[in-house]
Amino acid sequence: MLIDNLRLRGREGLWQLRVADGRIAALVPMEQAADDAGERLDGAGGLAVPPFIEPHIHLDTTQTAGQPEWNRSGTLFEGIERWAQRKALLSHEDVKQRAWQTLKWQIANGVQHVRSHVDVSDPTLTALKAMLEVRGEVAPWVDLQIVAFPQEGILSYPNGLELLEESLRLGADVVGAIPHFEFTRELGVESLHKAIDLARRYDLPVDVHCDEIDDEQSRFLETLAMLAHRDGLGARVTASHTTAMHSYNGAYTSRLFRLLKLSGINFVANPLVNIHLQGRFDDYPKRRGITRVKELLGAGINTCFGHDDVFDPWYPLGTANMLQVLHMGLHVTQMMGYDEIDGGLDLITRNSARTLGLREYGIEVGHPANLLVLPARDGFDAVRRQVPVRYSIRGGRLLAETLPAQTTVFLEQAEAVDFTRAS
Repeated sequence: MLIDNLRLRGREGLWQLRVADGRIAALVPMEQAADDAGERLDGAGGLAVPPFIEPHIHLDTTQTAGQPEWNRSGTLFEGIERWAQRKALLSHEDVKQRAWQTLKWQIANGVQHVRSHVDVSDPTLTALKAMLEVRGEVAPWVDLQIVAFPQEGILSYPNGLELLEESLRLGADVVGAIPHFEFTRELGVESLHKAIDLARRYDLPVDVHCDEIDDEQSRFLETLAMLAHRDGLGARVTASHTTAMHSYNGAYTSRLFRLLKLSGINFVANPLVNIHLQGRFDDYPKRRGITRVKELLGAGINTCFGHDDVFDPWYPLGTANMLQVLHMGLHVTQMMGYDEIDGGLDLITRNSARTLGLREYGIEVGHPANLLVLPARDGFDAVRRQVPVRYSIRGGRLLAETLPAQTTVFLEQAEAVDFTRAS
C-alpha cells in the first residue's frame, strides 16, 4: 500500500507513506515518491496521526441509557439506581452485543486501542466473562485491555477481594480499585495495598478509580503514588478521575506534586463525565470538578483524556468520538492557547499510549502501519472542526473510512461551505 499527500505533525510539506508486510517501510517527501502499482490511497493533504486511544471506558454498561428508565436528574446517584435496575437484566449475550456496538462506533471514529473497566462486584462475573470473549473476538481490529473493576469495593463488598483475584485468574489485564467507595478511609487505604499486592503477584498494571468525589479530604491518591514509588511501579500505575484534586488547597497540592513526579504514575481525566457529575452538591459558584490537567502536564506528569461512559445511565450522550472528548477537555481545563490546542491530539494519542503501556506506537519507519488520516491541515484545524476520520488503517489494511460530506448554502448563488478560513 502507498498513501500519498500526507501531512505529518512537526514536518513541512507533503509526504508519501509506504507499507510493506503490515509495517511502515518508508516515509518520503512527495517529490521523491514512488509510483508503484498496487493499492493506493490519496491523503489529499490530510493529517496523518497515530490511532486514537480510549484509555478509560465502561463497555459493560454502554448502550443502556433509558433502560428500563432514564436518569431524569442526571446525577451520579440516580445513575447508580438506574444501573441497579438494568444490571438485574444482564446476560452474557447482552453484554457482548452492547460492547460490540460501541466498539464499532469506536472503530468508525479511529480508535484502535481501548482500556475498558468491567464490574467484578458480581458473584457470577457475568460481564467479565463476556468481555474476555469480546477481547479475543475484536483483537484483529482493536487492542482491548480489560480492567477488573471492583465497582462496590474490594473490602466493602462480600468476597470482593476473592472476586477480584478470580478475575485476574480468568485473564483480566489490569487490576482495578475504588478506594473512596470503601466504607472507611482505613479500608480505602488497605484496598490499595491489596490491589498493588495483586499487581505484583500477577505482574499486571493497575488502574484505580481514585478520589472521584468533590470531597477535598479524599486523598487516596497520595497512598497510590507512595506505593507505586515504593515498589518502582510508576509507569504501570494509573490514577483515573482524581476529581477531588480540583478541590485540594494549594499548599497540600504543592506537596503532593512532589510525590506524583517521583512516582511516575499516569493520569486519566474524563472531561465529558467529570464536568457534569461533579459539583452537584454546590450552590454557586459550582466547581468544575475535573482534575488539574494543565498543572499535571506542566509538571511533566503523563496525563490523557478518556470518555468514561457512552450512552449509559451516567452519561446519556456520546458517539465514542475522541475528538469530542478532547474538545470538551480543552475548554474545561482552560487550555485554549494556540499551542495547547494544536498539541491537544497528544491527549488522545501519545500520552494515552504511555498510560496503556503500548509499544511500537506512532508513525515511524518499522512500526506497524496503524494510522489515521484526518481531513485537516494540522492539529489545531482537526480540533477546531472536530473532523471525521477519513481513513483508519491497521496493519496496512483499510479498517474504516468516512466519505467527505458536502454542505452547500444557496444565497445569490450556490456555494460550498467547509468551515475553513478563506485564503
